[in-house]
Amino acid sequence: MDLNQLALFVAVAEGRGFSSAAKKLGLPKSSVSRGIARLEASMGVQLLNRTTRTVALSTAGAALYERVSPMLAALRKSVGELPELEDAPSGELRITAVVDWGTSVLADVITRFTARYPAVSVDLHLDNRVVDLVAEGFDAALRLSVTPLKDSSLRARRLGPLALRLYAAPSYLARKGMPRHPRELEDHAWVAFRSGLPLRLVGAGETVLPPRRGAIQCDDMLFMREALRLGGGIGYLPTMLAEPDVAEGRLVNVLPKWSTPLGSAWFVSTAERHMPRKVAAFRDFLVETLKQRPLAT
Repeated sequence: MDLNQLALFVAVAEGRGFSSAAKKLGLPKSSVSRGIARLEASMGVQLLNRTTRTVALSTAGAALYERVSPMLAALRKSVGELPELEDAPSGELRITAVVDWGTSVLADVITRFTARYPAVSVDLHLDNRVVDLVAEGFDAALRLSVTPLKDSSLRARRLGPLALRLYAAPSYLARKGMPRHPRELEDHAWVAFRSGLPLRLVGAGETVLPPRRGAIQCDDMLFMREALRLGGGIGYLPTMLAEPDVAEGRLVNVLPKWSTPLGSAWFVSTAERHMPRKVAAFRDFLVETLKQRPLAT
């Protein structure tokens, strides 16, 4: 049974005529009349008694109206109360991001976002793998990539460039001295990030390959930061992760005129025709935040 035809029937019954129903629904009177005729044909019963002046419910029509009208009203109410149809963003927002992002950027962003939009709750999953947003039921992901994202089934917004810089603890530099050129890094203890990326130091019109191995190797930036804080040597960190320590004196930017460009950060969501308000609001809030606190400095 066609719900649109039932809606036409309820409108005719409540308006006691085809003209009033057509006016209420914004349809031609002929369309309403044809819809009612199709409904009666599909049910095999006459629902309305028609005269030249009046339209009245038949016995079957009255019984159908009594049963269907409350259901259609409840359905309209339920649809109208969907979170994404409300004026303000609301509902649960499920996000996935790499661990470094969650620790260094998203804790602050999400706390302030939920304060601005109290009707939104955020469920954050930190995972360094590439998550299938659709299959695993996520609204959005924060991804880091050295190349532009090409998955046409997703919608991506570039948030800004990423860069790595060299850092060390003041205690280490007091013992070993501050290098003045990347070639001098060979004489220093090196905390290495295990990565297949071709990390190159760029600056002063030169490109230099730094040491690839060190006394300490790992695949987690948070471990790297802690090892550097404790004086383990010199190593790479994303500026967004290291700058708070620089401001508080726990780390020093080594060779500040040299950096390693590392692609971009992206906000990725499913390519729905209409982006849910909660997703668009979080994207815009994140963009607003990163304008004030760029990822690469």
